[in-house]
Order: sequence, then structure tokens, then C-alpha cells
Amino acid sequence: MATILAIESSCDETSAAVCKDGKMLSNIIATQQVHQKYGGVVPELASRAHQQHIIPVVEEALCSAKVNKKEIDAVAFTRGPGLLGSLLVGTSFAKAFTLARNIPLIEVNHMQAHILAHFIPSDKDPEWTAPEFPFLCLTVSGGHTQVVIVKDYFDMEIIGQTMDDAAGEAFDKTAKILDLPYPGGPLIDKYAKEGNPNAFQFPEPQIPGFDFSFSGLKTSILYFVRDKQKIDPEFLQKNMADICASVQHRIITILLGKVKKAAKQYGIKSIAIAGGVSANSGLRSALREMAEKQGWKVFIPEFQYCTDNAGMIAIAGYYKFLNKDFVGQDIAPLARMPF
Repeated sequence: MATILAIESSCDETSAAVCKDGKMLSNIIATQQVHQKYGGVVPELASRAHQQHIIPVVEEALCSAKVNKKEIDAVAFTRGPGLLGSLLVGTSFAKAFTLARNIPLIEVNHMQAHILAHFIPSDKDPEWTAPEFPFLCLTVSGGHTQVVIVKDYFDMEIIGQTMDDAAGEAFDKTAKILDLPYPGGPLIDKYAKEGNPNAFQFPEPQIPGFDFSFSGLKTSILYFVRDKQKIDPEFLQKNMADICASVQHRIITILLGKVKKAAKQYGIKSIAIAGGVSANSGLRSALREMAEKQGWKVFIPEFQYCTDNAGMIAIAGYYKFLNKDFVGQDIAPLARMPF
């Protein structure tokens, strides 16, 4: 029996969640709007916004869960990886709360938590089941792209990762090239639904093994748009849906091509996706389509647990609590945290 308060503050979402015995009672997220006019996250502004949001978000999480702060058995927090200033806010709050209440403190790796989001029971799906070990997880976000073999809750092996840009970064930078506002990933997904994915052909990098590279694709999109606009200044407005569909199609084929290769080599039939880009509707449908052909069992978290959220930190903290895996008050956040 354990009630966990979780804090997530790795980037530009301030989030708090309450988890009791593995069941999520609340998951509150405050999104920072201040970054939109800058076209990306400004670290200093992010940390200031976290300071403004952290207490109201925690209060709302406790209230929504109908849990008193005296009922909290431990606090889990994102130690890293992420923006150091942002992580400091969440870490400091978690340390202060546990010190005041004399309860355990639990550090969580942000990327492991994305994967463990698959173990949050779904209230919306009566047929929900958690994946069985071992399973393969494609973790795709704005900062990371990884193929991970998940052998146990905290026994995970990265077998492939990006050599440069992450998939989410490729989406956002493409959106910037297309003059779409930040964050651009969801907008590309929206336009892609109306477009032809085969309208334009973008190159697929030939990277050995299970690693990824998206910098070349980003450059090819930049040159493609530049050359087309020289001929027709209104090219973007006329072809936005087709461009978005074609770019999204290429990113998805790159991602799923590596997953298919890894699944075959390791003989794994349970495939999961996690991270912010796992909310992309094109990726979700393409994975399900490939799963039918390959005979895979697919696991996709609810939308609220795809992007950065404290629910995933809570479930990771819950399993660490069961193992009595606690840390002391001398703990410090890490911008780069070993997996």
C-alpha cells in the first residue's frame, strides 16, 4: 500500500500526479505558453514558469485525487535528463516536501518513465493490459529517439538511438521551415491528415544497425522548400497538406523500419511506443497496420501519458517504492542522466 506524489519538470510542462497502489488518481499538467513567440523553449523562461506553477499544480493534483498531503507515503521526481533550471525547480520542491513530512524521496529517469507509462491502468479501455517482458519500445520525443529492449521495470537496454536530431525535433524544425507556429509537431500531424503522403519524396538515411539520423532529412526539406519557393512564392500555401503528409510519412518509415528490423533480429512480438511523438496519429495508425502484417501485439499509452506528464513519474516511483529504492537529500538533478 503506497500513495505516491510525483513531480515532472524536465522541460516546459509543470506536472504533478498522485498514484495509489499503481492506480492513477490524478495527473495535472500546466503547459507554458510563453515559448510560442520564440519558436522554441527558452530555458530561463521555462524555469521561472515552473516556479510559478509548481505549488498550484501540486495542490490541484492532491485536490483532484481527494488525498491529503499527510497521506502521501513518498515523493517521486524527475531527476533527468532535461533542462537543468527546470529540473532544479521540481527537485527542490520534492526534497522540501519529503524533508517536511519525513517521507522517502524517489528519483526517476525521465526516459525510463516514458516507457513505464504502459503500466498505468487505463480507465477508458476495459480490455487494457500491460505489456509482458521482454518487449521492444520505440521512445520518440523532442529530445530523444531510442529503440529499447525492456526486460523488467528497471532493466532496459538501448539498442538504437539517434546520432543527431530526435524525431520530435525533426517535426518541430520542419514546422519552422514551413512557417508553422511552435509547437509544430501536432500541426504537421493535423495537416498530414488532409494530404497525400506520396506527393513528395524525401530521402531515407542509410544508417547501419538500429540507430537513426534526422539531420539530413531536415536539410533536404529546407532545400526542397527553398527551391520550390524560388519558382512559386505561394508554393507552401498551395501544398501545405501534401508537404506535411510527405514529411510525416518519411519520418514514420524511418522509425518503423528500425523497429521492424529490431523485432525480427531479437524475436520480439510485443511492440510499444512512448514519448511525445507517440501521440502522432500517423505513427499510431502506421504501427497498428504494420503490427497486423507482422503478427505483433502493440501497446500505446493514452494520449495524456504520451507527452511529458507526472503520471509516468508516479508509476515509475511506485515500482521503485516497492523496491525501497530511495535517495537522500544530497541528490542533485542531471541535465544528462545515464539510462
